[in-house]
Amino acid sequence: MNQPDPVFEAPWHAQVFALTVHLHERGLFTWPDWATGFGATLARHGLERELNGGDDYFNAWLETLETVLREAGKADAVQVEAVRAAWEEAYLSTPHGQPVRLAD
Repeated sequence: MNQPDPVFEAPWHAQVFALTVHLHERGLFTWPDWATGFGATLARHGLERELNGGDDYFNAWLETLETVLREAGKADAVQVEAVRAAWEEAYLSTPHGQPVRLAD
């Protein structure tokens, strides 16, 4: 039996998608606000090329999520950057094949 192609190319794509749906369901933003913001982000990234659901698409998705939460007063830009930097440091310092964990 053939396995279907994965819906997401990378685990983080699925995670940011699920996080977005969860935050919407919790009432942190409306779906029309999300769609408007995502459309604006995609336009800034340039629609002259196809975004196929890979990293380009989900980087735009993540950028939109951060923007929507910041505009709703739910995420501070400085805090978002601090967490991003901490994840980058953890990722770069974690041996291959090991789980990435943030320092306490």
